[in-house]
Amino acid sequence: MKAFRVLLKNELKMSIRGMDMLIFALIMPIVVLVILGIIFGQKPAFEGAGYSFLDQSFGAVSTIAICAGGVMGLPLVISDYRSKHILKRYQVTPVSPVVVLLAEVSMYVIYAVVSLLSLLAVAVCFFDFKMHGSAGLFLVGYLLVMISMFSIGMMVGGIAKNSKIAGIIASLLYFPMLLFSGATLPYEVMPDLMQKTVNVLPLTQGIKILKNATLGLPADNVTGAIIFMLVTAVVCSIVSIKFFKWE
Repeated sequence: MKAFRVLLKNELKMSIRGMDMLIFALIMPIVVLVILGIIFGQKPAFEGAGYSFLDQSFGAVSTIAICAGGVMGLPLVISDYRSKHILKRYQVTPVSPVVVLLAEVSMYVIYAVVSLLSLLAVAVCFFDFKMHGSAGLFLVGYLLVMISMFSIGMMVGGIAKNSKIAGIIASLLYFPMLLFSGATLPYEVMPDLMQKTVNVLPLTQGIKILKNATLGLPADNVTGAIIFMLVTAVVCSIVSIKFFKWE
């Protein structure tokens, strides 16, 4: 446990010095939320809706930090540690390389939680955000999205031959999900054809779950999305465990 705490502390320090996660996981979601708040404010999501466009978009924006950490940050760090033989070295020490991976995952979980709390504070204080549904269900959905995105990151980082390939794969997954899943560009303003296309992205389905929980809509509206995310998490986890390369 002590080794885990030391590793986590060191990883957080290095991450903060690097600034990437501070920018993409903490600052960027707030910027997107503020822009949406300024543009749409408390305008109804559609005529006659009992909730605003910002209320509807909160769950989507909250996934930016998860996407940054799970799909981009995690695979790059894992592949980099492998190429530098850091994971191999830990195999001959009392500290298991699994502890190193848990520390990495925990760091990105911390970023996601801090981002969510920061967004909630900004949304409530400046844009009159309201949670129309269950906060508990929202947190369960948020955890499901986190597990799914992190499983994708572990899979990419675990099977990529080197950090360069991991970076290419991570970029091909990260940027489409960031831009077209609804996390930054609202899903509701996309043309119908584009909406049908981006439905294949895992994060799109995760965002549907969070929106449903935020707005208090019937759970059967997102049954398909929940199954999609669970299958994604299970498949990616199995592939990651079976084909993970330590060196």
